[in-house]
Amino acid sequence: MNGDRSVRDVLDRYRRAVLAKDVEAFVALYDADVRIFDAFGAWSHRGIDAWRRTVVGWFGSLDSERVEVGFSDVETVLGPAVAAVHAFVRYQAVGPDGAALRALDNRISMVLRPAEGAWKIVHEHTSAPIDRAKTAPILQR
Repeated sequence: MNGDRSVRDVLDRYRRAVLAKDVEAFVALYDADVRIFDAFGAWSHRGIDAWRRTVVGWFGSLDSERVEVGFSDVETVLGPAVAAVHAFVRYQAVGPDGAALRALDNRISMVLRPAEGAWKIVHEHTSAPIDRAKTAPILQR
């Protein structure tokens, strides 16, 4: 694999697929046996079929809205057979006219391995810190 640039390419493709609400392009980033610890919904998702159902539900819930994804403080760790990336991620909902509607910030970690000539996500974990006083997630950085 081509190192850091090809791992960061996964993030670029993630961004583009979410903006386009392209389920198949998004799911293609993941390994067939992926394990997802998502911040919303189920405790975990195991396998590409379970993840696809979740993504279909997410993109379908957006109606005419789109989501712009931005990654910051991206760091990668590379090995020949495994890579890890962690970052802060912002999901910004925008209306059909491009106007910002609402946003949330999150933390994301991914573990990837080479498959089919590209890095595939085998594990993804998203989270938000918890406000101790309110026992509620902090969704703005």
